[in-house]
Amino acid sequence: MAQGKRAGSRRSAPASRTPDKAALGYAGGITLCVIAWGYLVYAAIEFGSSARSGNTGAWALLALAGAGAATCLFVGLMLVARLGAALGLTRPSEGDEPAPPRPTGGRRAAR
Repeated sequence: MAQGKRAGSRRSAPASRTPDKAALGYAGGITLCVIAWGYLVYAAIEFGSSARSGNTGAWALLALAGAGAATCLFVGLMLVARLGAALGLTRPSEGDEPAPPRPTGGRRAAR
């Protein structure tokens, strides 16, 4: 191994793995959306069977439960996309990054 005043370890200290609070929030939101979606789908099935047996008021509840289930599914998928960005699994698109600042004064002033 090399010796001298600049000789040192080639390995850096291990990075600490702390959970990101935003990622935990997104994961919790996804969990709640999936649970609500499942409940609303179950309710829509029950309202549908009740509406087909003659209960006319169940048709409105069926429509509301179906719309709520679709909304929960959409919000959950949007949270999955944000979770992927928070964990670094996806890259931002080219239009999302701000342009670097331009030097003032042109090329001569930059010298």
